[in-house]
Amino acid sequence: MESENVTGNREFLLLGFSEEPEVQFIIFVLFLSMYLITVLGNLLIILAVRSDPHLHTPMYFFLSNLSFVDICFTSTTIPKMLVNIQTHSKAISYAGCLTQMYFFLIFAALDNFLLAVMAIDRYVAICQPLHYTVIMNPRLCGQLLLMCWTLSVLDSLLQILMVLPLSFCAHVEIPHFFCELNQLVHLACSDTFFSDLMMYLSAVLLGGGPFAGILYSYSKIVSSIRRISSAQGKFKAFSTCTSHLFVVSLFYGTGLGVYLSTAVTENSQSTTVASVAYTVATPMLNPFIYSLRNKDIKGALTRLFGKKQ
Repeated sequence: MESENVTGNREFLLLGFSEEPEVQFIIFVLFLSMYLITVLGNLLIILAVRSDPHLHTPMYFFLSNLSFVDICFTSTTIPKMLVNIQTHSKAISYAGCLTQMYFFLIFAALDNFLLAVMAIDRYVAICQPLHYTVIMNPRLCGQLLLMCWTLSVLDSLLQILMVLPLSFCAHVEIPHFFCELNQLVHLACSDTFFSDLMMYLSAVLLGGGPFAGILYSYSKIVSSIRRISSAQGKFKAFSTCTSHLFVVSLFYGTGLGVYLSTAVTENSQSTTVASVAYTVATPMLNPFIYSLRNKDIKGALTRLFGKKQ
């Protein structure tokens, strides 16, 4: 098959979910609704944290940043898909594809790092309660956030630089609703060994590293909670971690499910549908998880809209 170097004028095709007009209309309405709920829900979390002095703590500082990242995360993929459905076009330019992939990788990595940092925050709060305000001071929180952004940007830039030398065949059809790194690399006509190596190394180091940090933090948290004598004290300590545990389980569970389904089946349609879980559903559900069981957030939202408690 003929291969050629890709220029900025080349276009790829995003195959999406279905070509049936009726199905496309349902998909458009469904994804538009999910996107609006995601943006609105996460904006409410950010506004609640910013407006209430009681929530100016490390835990809610990182939560508001997670909400901002989730808005950006979904905004890298869904709007383009909605525009393509509305215009009856599947095309995305080569430059547009790389740009989308670059920002998607940044915000996916940021989600990963922020969840790890939030686990460390809970570890310090429960295992070192007397020194919590000293250890988790505003300067350290800012440094941790800066580190998350720096590592995410550098990793994404490295991944994109690995894609640039690849050559693609004359007609490239991406069996997905966005430019996903793994899919794009495997569609290249040139040798992808180095790109594959860097991609898997990045997944192990920048994916496995934070996850290991989360596991370590919670092993210490569980050990500390077990030493609390009263049942009420144990419940109170553990209740501060439940929302974060739900989000971690959702994020890593859906992400792992997608990559396991990719390894087990060659059905690209199934992989595309499965990827909706961590690219769309998880950012949409995070605000509900953090607000429904959180009296501080609900109280802040109540005060924000001027209602009496």
